[in-house]
Parts: sequence; C-alpha cells; structure tokens
Amino acid sequence: MLDLSLARNHALDLARTLMVPVTLFEIDGDIGVMPSAEYDGDEDAVINEYDPFAYRSAH
Repeated sequence: MLDLSLARNHALDLARTLMVPVTLFEIDGDIGVMPSAEYDGDEDAVINEYDPFAYRSAH
C-alpha cells in the first residue's frame, strides 16, 4: 500500500537536503523520487515537483 503523504514529506526533505528540485512520480504502483534535472520519464507519472527554494520555513 502506498503512503503518498509519507512519500511527499520525504520528497520535500530530500529537496531541502540536496538543495535541488526533485520530482515525485508513480510508475506501475511504485513511487519514486529523483532530481528533476534527471527525470526524463512520462510526464503523466509525475505526482509533484518540490523546489527547495519555493518553500520557506514557518519560523
């Protein structure tokens, strides 16, 4: 069973750690995440893209 909420949180954390945009995608029921610059898969498989520079701390 996919936990999309958990995957989204980890993707955002990865983007913030690497300080590069990452793409969260689903293929054949599996979720993956990778740097957006390296993603060349099906655009319909993309769930979301996380840009660490677009999100700000609440503090």
